[in-house]
Amino acid sequence: MVLNIIGWVVFGLIAGLIARAIVPGKDDIGLFMTIVLGIVGSIAGGVLFDLIKGHGFHGFQDFRPAGFIGSVIGAIIVLVIYNKVTGRKRLRR
Repeated sequence: MVLNIIGWVVFGLIAGLIARAIVPGKDDIGLFMTIVLGIVGSIAGGVLFDLIKGHGFHGFQDFRPAGFIGSVIGAIIVLVIYNKVTGRKRLRR
């Protein structure tokens, strides 16, 4: 159980950092929010890929996170939405 949580945190951090590197501009979010971004991106990527494959979304009873690429794509989508909603994104100088 503890190793699963540690795995999610490390995986979320890596996916979140890659998403932040890909999306242009400066992000004013800290390490914790980067981890949350990666974890939420993994969940979003898993749901998105299930919908694309035609499996539909049946709630979280058969919850599966996306693979690495799906997690990064999901984190990019979540980051772009987060920046639009909060208006926090600034261009790098």
